[in-house]
Parts: sequence; structure tokens; C-alpha cells
Amino acid sequence: MTDFEKNEYSIFLTTCAEKEKARLLAEMLVEKRLAACVQMFPAESVYAWQGEICADGEIVMFIKSKTAQSDKIADAVKENHEYEVPELIRIPVTGGLPEYMKWMDENVD
Repeated sequence: MTDFEKNEYSIFLTTCAEKEKARLLAEMLVEKRLAACVQMFPAESVYAWQGEICADGEIVMFIKSKTAQSDKIADAVKENHEYEVPELIRIPVTGGLPEYMKWMDENVD
């Protein structure tokens, strides 16, 4: 059995309004060993909020972690996020290079 088969991994998505706030959140998640890696990308988001259609630039964050950390990641995002209702979506990882999954195991509690 490979490392990938005996553990479950996920990518969590969230967004921040500013790059610096996204970087601080990413660093905190990695320092606390809740994530092995957080990738950040600029995006333009169009969304409904309080009866209005809004469009804003945001930073999309891909938080790579173990599914077992879901609750701790959710708590950390809620406690450290600027949005009233932060996005947090979990995408299960269904495949991956065993060496990469081993690296994740070494960097996430």
C-alpha cells in the first residue's frame, strides 16, 4: 500500500481581498503544520452579496493538506479572515504522486 492509499488528502480553497493578508494566512497555516503548501493566484470574482452583484479582485488560495485537518483549517480561516463569510471549499484529492504525498505527510500533522 502506498502512502497515498492509506491517507486521505484534500485541497481547500479560500480567497482573500489582499495579497498580504493571504500571505499571512498561508504562513500561519504552514507554520502550524495545518498545510504543507499554500499556492496563491490573483483572480477577478463576480458574486452576489446582500442582494447586489459585486466584482472584485481577490487572491485565490489553494491549501494543500490532509482531510483530517478540515476542522482545524476551518477554525483558522474563520478566526483569521477579514470576510464576514469566508469561502472555504474542500476538494478531495483522488490521486497523486506517492513521493509528493509522503512529503505532505512529513509536513502536516
